[in-house]
Amino acid sequence: MKHERIIFHIDVNSAFLAWTAAYKKNILGEELDLRDVASIVGGSQESRHGIVLAKSAKAKAAGIHTGEAIVAARQKCPNLIVVPPDYHLYVSASRALMEILHRYTDEVTQYSIDEAWAEFTGFDRLYGGIVTFANDLKNEIKRELGFTVNIGVSTNRLLSKMAGDFKKPDLVHTLFPEEIPKKMWPLPVDNLFFVGTATVKKLHMLGIYTIGELANADLNILKSHLKNHGEVIWNYANGNDLIPYVYQHISNKGYGNSITTPADVVEISQAKQVLLSLTETVATRIRMDQVKISCVSVSITTSSFERSSMQMQLKTVTDVTEEIYLAACEIFDRMYEPTLIIRQLGVHTSHVAVDGVRQYNLFDKDRFDKLEQYHKAIDSIRRKYGEDSVQRACFLGGKISHLSGGLDKERRTGVTLGLDLAKEQEVSGRGM
Repeated sequence: MKHERIIFHIDVNSAFLAWTAAYKKNILGEELDLRDVASIVGGSQESRHGIVLAKSAKAKAAGIHTGEAIVAARQKCPNLIVVPPDYHLYVSASRALMEILHRYTDEVTQYSIDEAWAEFTGFDRLYGGIVTFANDLKNEIKRELGFTVNIGVSTNRLLSKMAGDFKKPDLVHTLFPEEIPKKMWPLPVDNLFFVGTATVKKLHMLGIYTIGELANADLNILKSHLKNHGEVIWNYANGNDLIPYVYQHISNKGYGNSITTPADVVEISQAKQVLLSLTETVATRIRMDQVKISCVSVSITTSSFERSSMQMQLKTVTDVTEEIYLAACEIFDRMYEPTLIIRQLGVHTSHVAVDGVRQYNLFDKDRFDKLEQYHKAIDSIRRKYGEDSVQRACFLGGKISHLSGGLDKERRTGVTLGLDLAKEQEVSGRGM
């Protein structure tokens, strides 16, 4: 059947592991291919961040899951090979992948570091069939870069992404509108894009177990139980494109970071220094997205893995680090007990306002105006000269990083490079 528009979704198979394996084998000349053995990319066990970030097929077959502790993974597979992450390598590999896509089209939208959409409408006339071209492109990536991708082919972003998630690795799949009833509707509802665990539970309570059942469900009933999200996933189940919904998903409903401390925290002063470090990172992300927040929460996990959290509503929206930190400290003081032995701390914010306007009181206008300008200057310096170019004196010579939580320093740097790449693509195409 002739289709007016053709979109590819290109997704790297087990990206972090594949990129590490390709580098070690093709660049360093190592004989062992990590993809052929039980192996994982994992965080640091010494800093208690030891979780599985990516896994090989044999590690998956051993029951190892992304996100589980490395200790648990080793129990399942004693001969497991663990390699550390290398985010600079990942950014380089991502850039190389995008360069190949740009050889053929300027219409490239990078969705994450290891996946992108690209429009190839009309290419069937140039390459003797769109599926043939997709296979040729897949093989070109494998031949030149040494890792494999899955390519989903359809008429819009949603369906091409769904197709790309079919059987892996190193395959091309189509999911055209006329193929939806046969290929997509029989799948479990949790296979649908943007349907998470909590949503699955609600759908199951409504007797909805497959994507087809969701597609044919009463929209009013879905909206009554799932609000606007019900309408969104109903559209997805019926094959409607991510546009205009996808950009609503990408925008953050909140900003937060947490950190598992290298050693248990028992002193209030040390805990509040961790909170300040986390707040610095969170507030920087808020300002980077040019939004403000009006709700702050703090989470605490003890050494016995008991978790508690508390939140408070601010009097006005803000993106000022000091204001968020003061709120976090006030919340922490309410939660603190002398017997607490803290393993993990988190600072989270919500009630995001894109066009938020600060409501001043009589005494703080000049102070917060100055702080807003101060942070803009600090952010600018850090972007230009690195995040360590400016830091608070209380962190000098200490064991706690002045910017903690979420991504470690190396990975944050890699993501910054990735953002620069996305900006380059936005100029040449339609990058995010």
